[in-house]
Amino acid sequence: MSELTAILILFGAGIIGGFMNVIAGGGSSFTLPALIFMGLDSALANGTNRIAVIAQNIPAVYVFKKEKDHQLKVSFKMAILTLPGSVAGALVAIEMGDELFQKILGIVIICVIILMLVPSPKFNATSSQTKIPWTLHLSMLGIGFYGGFMQIGVGFLIMAAIQYLMKLNLLYVNMHKVFIVLVFMIPSLIVFWATGNVNWKLGLILAAGNALGGWAAAKLSIKKGEKLIKAALIVCVFIMALKLWNVF
Repeated sequence: MSELTAILILFGAGIIGGFMNVIAGGGSSFTLPALIFMGLDSALANGTNRIAVIAQNIPAVYVFKKEKDHQLKVSFKMAILTLPGSVAGALVAIEMGDELFQKILGIVIICVIILMLVPSPKFNATSSQTKIPWTLHLSMLGIGFYGGFMQIGVGFLIMAAIQYLMKLNLLYVNMHKVFIVLVFMIPSLIVFWATGNVNWKLGLILAAGNALGGWAAAKLSIKKGEKLIKAALIVCVFIMALKLWNVF
């Protein structure tokens, strides 16, 4: 594979991943396997993918910060709770063998597909409370560990925890999610970088694709075509999961 071809493939994967994150979530279920298929071992792919995740969330946090109803102080408090788990999860991921990691990755991808297929429950909460319950403290610690280990689908977990434990509406839930992911992804990236498990060149190419894909999805505001696109993405991700399990 030529260098130009590899760049185009990775950039394209980033576009799809960013698009998925906006219209459905779980974009890393596409970009992380793409990095592995390009020859990176699991730890290197895991660390490199975090560059794109961080780059994607920076503008989102900026947009929410401009809103009058932001709760950045609360977001920061919840994000801090994830940091110990984030570092621990990254260390576990680095020490894990490629074969086991890829098997776990395949299982996680299937779970993400199921989440994408299941209709989102109706949630009419309008609360804007700022008190963080103790149950959410524990949840954020566990979510931080999972995000540090493998961030695929972590947004689903964060949104579910905040929705049902704080009873917040979706505006606040999404605002907290992007801030939390941005914050806990930074120390995990540092851990991967310090252990030589980050390819900055590929990570920045992927990040550019993610940013473009997310921007395009937001601009197009797809409605009628969303179901078809989601179905196509699910098929692609499912094939990746089977490949990770060495089914073919």
